[in-house]
Amino acid sequence: MSLPRLFVVFITFAFALSLSAEKIEKPNIIYILADDLGIGDLGCYGQKVIQTPRLDAMAAGGLKFTQHYSGSTVCGPSRSTLLMGQHTGNVYLRGNGHLQVRANPLDMIFPVALKKIGYSTAMIGKSGLACNSDDGALPNAKGFDDFFGFTSHTQAHWYYPTYLWDNGQKVELPNNTLHEGDKYSSDLVMNRALDYIEKQKDGPFFLHLAFQIPHASLRAKEEWKEKYRKILNETPLPPKKHPHYSYEREPKTTFAAMVSYMDDNVGRVIDKLKELGLDKKTLIMFASDNGAMQEGQHKRDSFDSNGQYRGGKRDLYEGGVLTPMIAYWPGTIEPGRITDHLSAFWDISPTVRELTGAEVQADTDGISMVPTLLGKGIQKKHKNLYWEFYEQGGKRAIRQGKWKLIYFQTNTDRNPKCELYDLSKDIGEQKDLSKQFPEVVSELTKEMDRQHSLSENETFRFATERPADYIFTKKKKKKKK
Repeated sequence: MSLPRLFVVFITFAFALSLSAEKIEKPNIIYILADDLGIGDLGCYGQKVIQTPRLDAMAAGGLKFTQHYSGSTVCGPSRSTLLMGQHTGNVYLRGNGHLQVRANPLDMIFPVALKKIGYSTAMIGKSGLACNSDDGALPNAKGFDDFFGFTSHTQAHWYYPTYLWDNGQKVELPNNTLHEGDKYSSDLVMNRALDYIEKQKDGPFFLHLAFQIPHASLRAKEEWKEKYRKILNETPLPPKKHPHYSYEREPKTTFAAMVSYMDDNVGRVIDKLKELGLDKKTLIMFASDNGAMQEGQHKRDSFDSNGQYRGGKRDLYEGGVLTPMIAYWPGTIEPGRITDHLSAFWDISPTVRELTGAEVQADTDGISMVPTLLGKGIQKKHKNLYWEFYEQGGKRAIRQGKWKLIYFQTNTDRNPKCELYDLSKDIGEQKDLSKQFPEVVSELTKEMDRQHSLSENETFRFATERPADYIFTKKKKKKKK
């Protein structure tokens, strides 16, 4: 081969290698999770009073999902499905309580796969590895390089906690009294997140930024409350001693202020990425861990927090599990897109693994959303989405096509009642069709059973999986109370 021709071949080969390297460049990924934020609390999903300009701009500049579902209807199991890539019919942690995921190699979370290919991994804010646990070392043991925040979800009820965890070390906050203090936990979480991004600017990194806002106790700084006083003209409630949650004399004003403050924090993340020249190298995803709450003085109807949907937190109606979901990646995700692709938290693991080139998860219930995110290729679709929930007597639900089937009292009744809805005609789930379409109920019930595996934790078992005397004893104890 002549030298000129050899030179051409070499240049062509080098160019191909450069294209390949560019194609497989590992993106930074930031997954931001709000706590108890309703789908109707954001302007880009229809909110008219609360101002969320940064998230609205993120949706306009990226991809907005209209049929994305949380992992459960309360925080503990919802966050577990997110990190493990499995729905509540298969994960170990299927409910709230004094529970945590088991040590590796059990209950493996997807950030471990990212670490294996060179990613730095961090979880900052509210841990998704336990509900009520005071094991500050658990996040690091499970696979996060950096952790700062709450491991106990009860402690995360308060914005002036007496301590936080920093990579297994307890950070005391002596001037905080849960309801008041000089260290607002959300400020500490945000400062740590921005510092982490700064330190990892050479990448690649995965950051799970898990806000506690706007959950439970209503607490906001005066500068944010002042923005809404003139808008809401709320008459302050009389003073009162603090119950479990902080008592707020201006609950509507404070809730709106908290959501806007949270929105501003999302903007601070975007601004930091731009400052460091990382905005085009970083995928940001934003969602909420379950439907709108009705705790700590907040009422869902104050701002139509659940939008057009029925129910909220602790319900398996749409208002309890449908969540806002925004994906933003300048230069990669085409701006202004809206998708009705049916998706859920257990899709995040396979999606992140495909984007980064990490090991494929063999036991996932999820489907990668990469074709939807990038607007390229053929998007595989779920046949259905499934949930099971163990509070309020127990519930199960399945969404398949236009149908939504929900069972109630599954912990205590061997023949629990059900409700069936046609979401294509009844998005508010008002007309129960279970008596009119028994064949649909039968088909979906069988599909539910296919999705469910027997839990290794006996707390999470249905009445049909327990001895009859156990059910009887439980009912009898409840009557005595």
